[in-house]
Amino acid sequence: MRSIITFAALTALSLPALYAKTPQQKKDTANAIVIVFKDGHRETFNLADISRVEFAGASETTAESGAGLPSRGQFVGRWVVGVNDDGNDTFVIALREDGSAMRSLHELHGRWVYVNGEARITWDDGAQDAIRKVGSGFQKYAYGAGKSFTDMPDNVTKAQNTTPKPI
Repeated sequence: MRSIITFAALTALSLPALYAKTPQQKKDTANAIVIVFKDGHRETFNLADISRVEFAGASETTAESGAGLPSRGQFVGRWVVGVNDDGNDTFVIALREDGSAMRSLHELHGRWVYVNGEARITWDDGAQDAIRKVGSGFQKYAYGAGKSFTDMPDNVTKAQNTTPKPI
């Protein structure tokens, strides 16, 4: 009888340990994202393996107008900007997939983000540029240091992505 009681007590004490996560399991899920689907199944992804989360269609259209906007991927590449009718006074802006940017004019570096269907670039010197779709083409809007993207631009020029794919 004593051995049955001992066995029952040990079993009762060990049950919570069976359901508890091991330290390794806790460590693995601490830096992970879990996606729960409508059908109830779950998938776990390690955050170290994720570079960006995009929501398809979230920025593809505006709620007010319903007009289609270019996707973030359309801005990645090598942009020739400042295009005059005679092709003079041009320089290059490179927008990389990782959010870094480079400008050949004064060899300046910066960062870019995709906001409301446009590329917004902030240069290391504080100046800002925006590349926006206008009609069937694109234009670059330049803003001096201290200005915002909603201020009047200092200048507006044509912009053309010569490598419309990630560089």
